Amino acid sequence: MYGRDPWGGPLEINATDSATDDDRSRNLQDLDRAALSRPLDETQQSWLLGPGEQKKKKKYVDLGCIIVSRKIFVWTVGTLLVSALLAGLITLIVKTVPRHHHRHSPPDNYTLALHKALMFFNAQRSGKLPKHNNVSWRGNSGLQDGKSDPSVLMKDLVGGYYDAGDAIKFNFPASFSMTMLSWSVIEYSAKYEAAGELNHVKEIIKWGTDYLLKTFNNTADTIDRIAAQVGIGDTSGGSSAPNDHYCWMRPEDIDYPRPVYECHSCSDLAAEMAAALASASIVFKDNKAYSQKLVHGARTLFKFARDQRGRYSAGGSDPALFYNSSSYWDEFVWGGAWLYYATGNSSYLQLATHPKLAKHAGAFWGGPDYGVLSWDNKLAGAQVLLSRLRLFLSPGYPYEEILSTFHNQTSIIMCSFLPVFTSFNRTKGGLIQLNHGRPQPLQYVVNAAFLAALYSDYLDAADTPGWYCGPNFYSTDVLREFAKTQIDYILGKNPRKLSYVVGFGNHYPKHVHHRGASIPKNKIKYNCKGGWKWRDTSKPNPNTLVGAMVAGPDKHDGFRDVRTNYNYTEPTLAGNAGLVAALVALSGDKATGIDKNTIFSAVPPMFPTPPPPPAPWKP
Repeated sequence: MYGRDPWGGPLEINATDSATDDDRSRNLQDLDRAALSRPLDETQQSWLLGPGEQKKKKKYVDLGCIIVSRKIFVWTVGTLLVSALLAGLITLIVKTVPRHHHRHSPPDNYTLALHKALMFFNAQRSGKLPKHNNVSWRGNSGLQDGKSDPSVLMKDLVGGYYDAGDAIKFNFPASFSMTMLSWSVIEYSAKYEAAGELNHVKEIIKWGTDYLLKTFNNTADTIDRIAAQVGIGDTSGGSSAPNDHYCWMRPEDIDYPRPVYECHSCSDLAAEMAAALASASIVFKDNKAYSQKLVHGARTLFKFARDQRGRYSAGGSDPALFYNSSSYWDEFVWGGAWLYYATGNSSYLQLATHPKLAKHAGAFWGGPDYGVLSWDNKLAGAQVLLSRLRLFLSPGYPYEEILSTFHNQTSIIMCSFLPVFTSFNRTKGGLIQLNHGRPQPLQYVVNAAFLAALYSDYLDAADTPGWYCGPNFYSTDVLREFAKTQIDYILGKNPRKLSYVVGFGNHYPKHVHHRGASIPKNKIKYNCKGGWKWRDTSKPNPNTLVGAMVAGPDKHDGFRDVRTNYNYTEPTLAGNAGLVAALVALSGDKATGIDKNTIFSAVPPMFPTPPPPPAPWKP
C-alpha cells in the first residue's frame, strides 16, 4: 500500500508485515543498539539527550599552532601572571623606598694626582691665555716677546711655557717636556680617556708645539737658526740690570726688555725639538694638516741638527748657566727614533741604530749617570723606545744586532732600579738617589718610574712574564712595584708625611719658589724690586700652584719649605712632565695596558733584508 509522504514522495507501507507489536519493539531495540554503536557528534547527542548532564571538561587546549595540556596551559599562564605581579611589586618597592646610592669606586691616588699635575702646565702658560685656563690668578703675559728684540729674525715669540718659578722660556727643557707628554699619550691614551684628561693633555701639548713652530722658519726645508730662549737670568758679577731672575714680578707685570737668544749651531736643541714635533705628530695623527705640519718641522730641525754640529749651550752662553747640554749624540738617537715612528722612513731608523752614534751617546760605557733619563740625557729613553720596536715588530737584519744590544741595556737599566742592587743609593725613607745626593732629585725619579712602569707594560703586552738580571729572573710586577714606591714617596708616603705635589693631600709645600704664585693678584703692580718683599716673606703663597712637583728633599729625606731655597721648593716643566707620564702609567686598571699599535701608524710593513751572501769559497 502506498500512502502519501508529506514531503512529496511516495511512502510505502508494508501491509504484508504480520509482525506483532512485540516483534516490532524488539526490532527497534536492535536498530537502536546498532545506531548507538556509532559515535554521535555533539548535535546528535543534544537531540537524543537534551540539556541533561553537563559534558566533561576537555583535557587539551588548541592554541592554533600547537595543542597543549590544559593543566600545563593553566599553570603557565598562572605563573606568568604571578611573576608579573611580583615584578611590579618589587619595582614599586625599589622606586618608593629610600636607599643609599652605590657609587663607582673612587679614583686611585695616581688618577687624583694626575688631574692636579696637569694643572701646573695651565699655570705656566705664557701669551694670551684661553678663557678656560682655570687658573684664576694668571692672566695674559709676554705679549711683546720677540717684538722687543730688533736683532732677531723671528718677531712673534708669543706663547709657550715659562720654565719654572721665573718667566724665562727655555726651548731645551720645554721640548723634552712635550716629548715626554706625547710619549705618555701615545702609550696610554685609553687611561687618559678614562681619567677624563685626554683632551686636556692634548691641548697642553699643542700649546707647546705651536710655540716651538714659531721659533724657526717651519715652512722652509733648510734653516740656519733657532730662537732658543726668551728672557735671561744671569745675575752673576753683581749686575742689577732688570732681568727674569733679578726681578721678582708677576709675568703679567713685566716691563723690562726680554732679549731673545738665537743659536746657529745647536744640534742638541734642534734634535730635541724634532723629537717633540715628531712625537706630537703621532698624538695628532687624526688632524692630518697639523700632523703633517709637525712632521715637516721635525724633518727641517733634524736636518739642521745634523748639518750644523754644535752644542746650543756652548761658550758660556746664558743657557749654559741653567740648562747646559753635555752632548748632542743622545738627541741624535732619540730624535732619529721619533722621526722614524712619525714618518716610517727607514733612513731615520738606520741613523738611530748606527753603532757609532750609540757609542758616542755612551751606550757602551757606564758612568755614574748611566740609565738616568733627564732633560740632558735621553739615551735611556731612546733605548726603551727602540726596544719596543724589537719586542713588537722584530725587524731583523740589519737592525737586530744593535736593537738586541739596546734591549739588553734596557734590561740592565731596569735591574739598576731594583733595591736588591746597589747601582744607586736610597734614602732611609726609600727614595732612589739617581742624582747621587745632589739637589733637586725628584725630576729624575719620576722619569725612572715612568720607564719602569712602561717597560713592565711592554713585557706584559709581549706575553713575557719578566726579565733576567744576571742569573736571576724578576717578574714584571717587581718593576711596577718600584715605580709605585717612588711615586708613593712623592705623594706623601715618606718620613715627613709630606706630599711634594702642591695641592695633593693635606700636607704639602706652601712656600713654592714661584713668582706668580707668591704675589697676590690685587691690582697692584709691584716693580722689579718691589716684589722682593713677597719673595722674602715667611707667609705662605697667596696663590696655590696646583699640581706643581717641587724640586724635592735632600739625601737625608730632609726638606725646607723656604721660598728662597729653589733647590727644595722650585718646580719645573721637565719635572712635571715626567710626573704626569709616571702617574698615567700607574693610574686606573693595570689590565688596560699600553696601546701597542698607534706608535707604528706610519711604519710600513717590515720585511727583513736578507743578509749579504757569504764570500766566494776558495780552495
